[in-house]
Amino acid sequence: MPPGIVSSSGMDWHSRYLQQASWTRELRAYLLDAAAIDRAQKVLEVGCGTGAILSDLAQQARRATASQMGIHGLDISLPSLRIARAYAPGVILTQGDAHQLPLADRSFDITLCHFLLLWISDPLLAIREMRRVTKLSGHVLALAEPDYTARRDYPPEFSHVGALQKRALAAQGADPDIGARIADLFHSAGLRIVETGTIAPQQADAIGEQQWASEWDTLREDLSGMLSDAELDHLQQLDLQARRLGQRRLYVPTYFVHAQV
Repeated sequence: MPPGIVSSSGMDWHSRYLQQASWTRELRAYLLDAAAIDRAQKVLEVGCGTGAILSDLAQQARRATASQMGIHGLDISLPSLRIARAYAPGVILTQGDAHQLPLADRSFDITLCHFLLLWISDPLLAIREMRRVTKLSGHVLALAEPDYTARRDYPPEFSHVGALQKRALAAQGADPDIGARIADLFHSAGLRIVETGTIAPQQADAIGEQQWASEWDTLREDLSGMLSDAELDHLQQLDLQARRLGQRRLYVPTYFVHAQV
């Protein structure tokens, strides 16, 4: 997860996390149903950030009247956890590192993460830790991990943007192509894969104005220092024109994995 809540350029990360959570809402419902969340007693999100996913999990727990489900969130960032406390009241929050979870073995029925492993220096170790804290026959989910190496843009004027963003993410310490390797990492961690695949893409010219603006805030954050403000302004205008003409296409393959201990 990128450090901080609001960046020096004014990027609001909580809003960004909410947007990312909206991309996987239907997938989450499907995978959590497959993982029998209605029968779960304890669920953990590793790298919970400001609580965008936790708030949905907490609502689901309140609907699961047949069980006393405990929802737990862990993040390395204390400022993020303070915000999560407001957005997901009643959730048990822990500050900690995904590489060494300060949690007991075999504690959780479901352990999940969301856009986390690309920011982890040793994702295999983090997955092994998720496996360690999950009960035998429990479920481990990676809900969204991208592969920026396979990013595709249209019209051709945007073809170089993907390469620039990959370089920028790598410079921030991210692993831009982890999505393509996520299933292999889960297998190497000793987990049995139940299902894996890619999230259905969104049409770049069909997203709302607010989401489009958020995408550009993120892109500007990533590419600051690599392109001038004038170059970014020009690209943003080209993007807007292409969207209005129904020509804009953008696809970043984003992978999920549902595995069992």
